[in-house]
Amino acid sequence: MANPKQRHTRHRRDRARKQYDVSLVNTTECPKCQAPILTHRVCPKCGTYKGKEMVSTAPKLKKEKK
Repeated sequence: MANPKQRHTRHRRDRARKQYDVSLVNTTECPKCQAPILTHRVCPKCGTYKGKEMVSTAPKLKKEKK
């Protein structure tokens, strides 16, 4: 199996590893429930977006069998 002839420099090594960096996700607080949410998304806890309820978060009732 082939081996490298020369060693890579620290700069070259770190520059290659830079591709694997993880960036933080930009979150904001929901104005209604103050839960952290992604921007321009419906709040998963209260279901509001721009002050309006978009998704009902009430618990669903199970259907009874006949």
